[in-house]
Amino acid sequence: MATRLAIAALLLLASASSTAAAAGEEVAGKVAVALYYESLCPYSARFVVNHLAKVFVDGLLEVVDLTLVPYGNAGIHPGGVISCQHGPYECLLNTVEACAIDAWPDLDVHFSFIYCVEDLVVKRQYKDWESCFQKLGLDPEPVTQCYNSEHGHKLELEYANQTNALEPPHRYVPWVVVDGQPLLEDYENFEAYTCKAYKGTPPKACEGLGRLQMALETAEARNGVSYNSGVSKLATAEDGGREQQ
Repeated sequence: MATRLAIAALLLLASASSTAAAAGEEVAGKVAVALYYESLCPYSARFVVNHLAKVFVDGLLEVVDLTLVPYGNAGIHPGGVISCQHGPYECLLNTVEACAIDAWPDLDVHFSFIYCVEDLVVKRQYKDWESCFQKLGLDPEPVTQCYNSEHGHKLELEYANQTNALEPPHRYVPWVVVDGQPLLEDYENFEAYTCKAYKGTPPKACEGLGRLQMALETAEARNGVSYNSGVSKLATAEDGGREQQ
């Protein structure tokens, strides 16, 4: 009898531990990181190539749910015609990148393609963007069919709706949002905000929390971005290192 009671108690403890672990896993969900950008903006391109790409190398991607929204400061005119800040070629590449996300839902695949295109933008060789298909061993057909059809236009209209629905509204690009909070001019420090927002055991990429915390405190004092209050205030400083509407 005593043995049976002991086994029952162990089973109850195991069940309670499993429930707690499951709850812990649910709390420690990935941190939503969204980049609202436009393809030919030099600040956007440099952010993708020099900063955002790091999460694919340093391991932070394991706690990040990354979304890319290639639309930026474009505008919609009567009849659904889209005009872009850097002209028709930017509209083309915005649509190409939207089609890449749609054709290849795997983040590793579509980010690799977008990285390749934006790296060419940084190098001022963006008209060679089609070379990215061959470089990455990707079939160009699904993307080509998409941007040459109404489907590509519909994707851009969807991204326009997402961008225009931002609260607070975006003021420039790149516009980076971490866990629902826009980072304003401190977008290059997005990894620190991601580590701060993550509720689970921090990945190795978040080591050196003292340095990260100092960076966050400095940024919060300057921008009014805080994960403690859950309130984001618009910056009052001059806009620099990004492209205004």
